[in-house]
Amino acid sequence: MKQLWFSVCLLTGSLLYSNIAPAQPTASGALLQQMSSASRSLNYELAYISISKQGIESLRYRHAVIDKQPLGQLLHMDGPRREVLQRGEGISYFEPGLEPFTLSGDHIVDALPAIVYADFDRLAKYYDFISVGSTRISDRPCEVIRVVARDGSRYSYIVWMDVDTKLPLRVDLLDRDGETLEQYRVISFVVGPEVQGVMQGLIKANLPPLLSLPAVENVKLGWSTGWLPAGVDEVARNRRKLPNVTEPVETRLYSDGLFSFSVNVSPAGSGAGQQYYRQGRRTIQTEVRNGNEITIVGELPPATAKRIADSISFKVSPQ
Repeated sequence: MKQLWFSVCLLTGSLLYSNIAPAQPTASGALLQQMSSASRSLNYELAYISISKQGIESLRYRHAVIDKQPLGQLLHMDGPRREVLQRGEGISYFEPGLEPFTLSGDHIVDALPAIVYADFDRLAKYYDFISVGSTRISDRPCEVIRVVARDGSRYSYIVWMDVDTKLPLRVDLLDRDGETLEQYRVISFVVGPEVQGVMQGLIKANLPPLLSLPAVENVKLGWSTGWLPAGVDEVARNRRKLPNVTEPVETRLYSDGLFSFSVNVSPAGSGAGQQYYRQGRRTIQTEVRNGNEITIVGELPPATAKRIADSISFKVSPQ
């Protein structure tokens, strides 16, 4: 079971945004959209800490735009050197004990919290953007905005945004009881052309080749979800054999543009039964029905994951 859970987690790392009808942004929504634009367009360096249930990490992120090409560097400041580089639409990973590789992408996924890169015009139909005042972070005045799903089925965010640059200086991810699951907090930062000078060498750096990923076929599956949180859409589906798993696993991937998760179905093995595991933002909910093992993996509160699992129907999908 643990091997299946681990393998399924690997499938949920890079989901596409869902197709959500745009809505008119509020003033707070417009500020959040400015934060996203500033994070992609400015030249800056952030030193920050990432706090989660797993511990505290110290990181440095640099971002610059030179000749209309985005450049980025994410460096883990403690322990063995771990680094991620961005040049244009290539994201290169350097990890101890692993061969360096490059994937396609428009930003370094782990550099800033996921909410920074969200499309807030899309989210406005299903989330409220609530201004909760102003304060200081890293000796800078900040606007504070809360992002909450209207149906209460997902986690929420609180964002502290620098008044002048619109860069995020603190982001908290909260569960439905208000407990902090993760916190991103800037300790110091620099904004200006000097960051371009530091990043200039990346333009001609020798980076590892692009890793080609196998194409995923859009297969027909004999089951479907009966309930999903508002604004969540299916973005992919597949059937594949996973390492150390005998039977194929059928997977549907879902996203609302901010949180993502997968629904996975495979034949139930001996001893399989209802299980639940949560670590930080990620929940794994498993139950057995009609000889099938249903596993929900992703960024969901446990109650939401269980409701989705309970809604699975094994009638043939018309899609």
